[in-house]
Amino acid sequence: MFVYNPPLDPWLTMLWRDDDFIVFNKPAGLLSVPGKAPEHKDSLILRVQRALPSARVVHRLDMATSGIIVMALHKEAQGKLGQQFERRQVTKHYRARVFGHMENDAGEVALPLRCDWPNRPKQMVCTEQGKSALTRFQVVSRNANTTDVQLFPVTGRSHQLRVHMQQLGHPILGDRLYGTADSIAAAPRLLLHAEFIAFRHPLTGAELEFYSPPPF
Repeated sequence: MFVYNPPLDPWLTMLWRDDDFIVFNKPAGLLSVPGKAPEHKDSLILRVQRALPSARVVHRLDMATSGIIVMALHKEAQGKLGQQFERRQVTKHYRARVFGHMENDAGEVALPLRCDWPNRPKQMVCTEQGKSALTRFQVVSRNANTTDVQLFPVTGRSHQLRVHMQQLGHPILGDRLYGTADSIAAAPRLLLHAEFIAFRHPLTGAELEFYSPPPF
């Protein structure tokens, strides 16, 4: 049975702040926004709002995923940042460690996804009802029984990177939803990290880039 036990140290890790938005490095195991159950209330947005009450959600990361997440500090910034995400004008890179040796050094996965309703929150490939989903990848290194890979999501479907790696036969280590017994046992957490993001400043239009090295 799952027990929510979010990390407490560090409480918050801020990478950037100005008058319009803030950038944080979210730890694995912490929800981006509160869950429905009272015991799932602790989340990044509520922690941030204790210090900065005007903070607003722009996008999310899965609870098990670590890395860069952007929040707005007022409504105008939230709207303009949100538009960039909706229009796919934001560049995002993830780092993952997957099970086994990936055969190709680079490539892409284009498999449509939809919710697996009887097994929520799991997602599944569905060519009839799924929404288009595209992930590009580039191998960084091959280790004893694993591969370090950069993932470039072109679309932003729920659990997209996790399902696409599973479909290639290389589940992300520590993925308790989509992994095998061996890949789950190989890591104490999901080894998926949002390491890079680039977008335009919501008010000035300046090009901005942020990087957070993977903790694995």
